[in-house]
Amino acid sequence: MASVVEYKGLKAGYYCGYCESREGKASCGMWAHSMTVQDYQDLIDRGWRRSGKYVYKPVMNQTCCPQYTIRCHPLQFQPSKSHKKVLKKMLKFLAKGEISKGSCEDEPMDSTMEDAVDGDFALMNKLDIKCDLKTLSSDLKGSIEGEEKEKEKSLKKEGSKELIHPQAIEEKLGSGEPSHSIKVHIGPKPGKGADLSKPPCRKAKEMRKERKRLKLMQQNSAGAFEGFQAQGQPVSLLPKAKSNQPKSLEDLIFESLPENASHKLEVRLVPASFEDPEFKSSFNQSLSLYTKYQVAIHQDAPVLCGKSEFTRFLCSSPLEAEHPANGPECGYGSFHQQYWLDGKIIAVGVIDILPYCVSSVYLYYDPDYSFLSLGVYSALREIAFTRQLHEKTSQLSYYYMGFYIHSCPKMRYKGQYRPSDLLCPETYVWVPIEQCLPSLDNSKYCRFNQDPQAEDEGRSKELDRLRVFHRRSAMPYGVYKNHQEDPSEEAAVLEYANLVGQKCSERMLLFRH
Repeated sequence: MASVVEYKGLKAGYYCGYCESREGKASCGMWAHSMTVQDYQDLIDRGWRRSGKYVYKPVMNQTCCPQYTIRCHPLQFQPSKSHKKVLKKMLKFLAKGEISKGSCEDEPMDSTMEDAVDGDFALMNKLDIKCDLKTLSSDLKGSIEGEEKEKEKSLKKEGSKELIHPQAIEEKLGSGEPSHSIKVHIGPKPGKGADLSKPPCRKAKEMRKERKRLKLMQQNSAGAFEGFQAQGQPVSLLPKAKSNQPKSLEDLIFESLPENASHKLEVRLVPASFEDPEFKSSFNQSLSLYTKYQVAIHQDAPVLCGKSEFTRFLCSSPLEAEHPANGPECGYGSFHQQYWLDGKIIAVGVIDILPYCVSSVYLYYDPDYSFLSLGVYSALREIAFTRQLHEKTSQLSYYYMGFYIHSCPKMRYKGQYRPSDLLCPETYVWVPIEQCLPSLDNSKYCRFNQDPQAEDEGRSKELDRLRVFHRRSAMPYGVYKNHQEDPSEEAAVLEYANLVGQKCSERMLLFRH
């Protein structure tokens, strides 16, 4: 089995949806009649991405908004506070049907449909942008309320009743839920302070520590306790109980729900193939959801997101399904990860499972459930899914999020999934995003590899070994070119070879008329 591709060449001077330049975009593309998962893995590691069967690569030093391939390290990933908040919000909704107030209903558009060769589009993957960056985080709010309750109890003992309960605190420090009323203590009026004849109130934290220490002392047997003292250790330095470990991503996602939970969420992995009965039976519902999403979120005309467009962009894939013995149970290829809520699909994540990664292609969801931040939620589920696949297939350990576009502020959110790397557009090595950001702040196009002598190690070195498919026969380019007299032929083949690299040029078949 070999990949068969048809190189379409450079397309420049067309509309960019990120900066709205009418003639700023530039990319090279090819039509993939079929493609192995290993070839596509090697291509995306050289800056390529697919939209349906069309595979394209931005011309980084020419295009108005350079698009850098970004990958996350799921094995080292730790959810941030805002990520945890999204997961907790989903659990509350599933358990009790609670809908968080003040959630962003209409998220900013973070991807565009990019005109490509032969009328195809490059659909970028979709993760929610956290909105309402001024709202107070629930974690901080909870700690403030806890402290104020303790203070209120202490003050009541002292006879003070001067408490103010404002309806809102406008100093909002993070994304998430709107702040509710927070008790704020105002000091007592002159002459009505604490009774100095009584001992000062102790902080609740100190009292808890003391109780914990005494309990530990009581639990130890007399012999063990004496032996401990004999070693010269003071009582105050008794071993402390282990602090609670932070919950893992899986703990937060798969936390058990009560038997009488309000809702049931099920995530199903379905091959993107009409030969699969589950994919076929859910196709119409999935199509309706896609159309609803495109019209509501991207303001597309319904005629532009019908059955043929949906099939071409998100169902047709050049990737050949593979099921090697040492691969994941589901195999490699293109899939739809369907989110079923109470028996209906509310979101679909289109993904490719490749030898070294899960690659996010696109996400569409029901706008009626925007309050659940389904873009962020699905990204976290896909990261957890990658970790799950890694347990069976150790080399599969990355999560590719598509393109990171630093020059477009609303597209920087992908950098929040850390640790992550960006691909150097000249040498195709991965560089931690923290090292790249200072350079990107100064220039929208950057070479991330700091070694000035470094070159593209995977570049095409032997053009004659490139494989060509001509007249139903596969042959080396060295043989094919002996029968060609068109001088532009070699220039196009050389351009293709430099873009795909030596390995892919030797494996893939370049279709020639």
